[in-house]
Amino acid sequence: MEGDLISKKELLERTGISYGQLYRWKRKNLIPEEWFIRKSTFTGQETFFPRDRILQRIGKIMNMKEDLSLDELADVFSPEPAAMRLNGAELVRRRVVSKEALALYEEASATGSGEPLPFEQLLFVYLLDGFLERGEMVLEEGRQLIRLLQAHYPKLGGQGAEVILIRKLGVSAVTLSAGLDAVWFEEGVRIVARRSVAAAGEELKLKLGAGGTSE
Repeated sequence: MEGDLISKKELLERTGISYGQLYRWKRKNLIPEEWFIRKSTFTGQETFFPRDRILQRIGKIMNMKEDLSLDELADVFSPEPAAMRLNGAELVRRRVVSKEALALYEEASATGSGEPLPFEQLLFVYLLDGFLERGEMVLEEGRQLIRLLQAHYPKLGGQGAEVILIRKLGVSAVTLSAGLDAVWFEEGVRIVARRSVAAAGEELKLKLGAGGTSE
């Protein structure tokens, strides 16, 4: 994070938002407190932000604020799972995921067909479907992904995380990195695909309705 920051002054100039808007969005939990980084400079203390994250977040807020209230946006951006349960078949009916992804999830997780799923599990199916749809994972890697998420996602406690698929000499591994801005691998390892779990959760909440409420 320290390596690529943007100052508050540059941020306001680049995005065209006001000081008041920025801090109102902070109070509404649209921008996490930890993104406001105080650093000493030759002019005194200044506020900086992680460049890519803050620019992406403000872009999303600007694009969605006409359709959603700030409270609804806060629900979308919250790392907490939405308070809902939904039948997996309903995801297929709404074309949020494919039948193939749902079937593979049910096989890998030993979940009964037709069983209502909490948002956390819906997110697992959604992540799996994205990797399969883009042709980034084969079926066995998809099974690895579901087993990995089932075992370790609950331990994150709201931290940002990223799924990373790597391969070396034809051998693949699915990893889950938590709260890391940089990950290094040994020579010869190729990153095949990576996906932010938080970004996928935001997308899924929007597809299911603002704040994750079902239609």
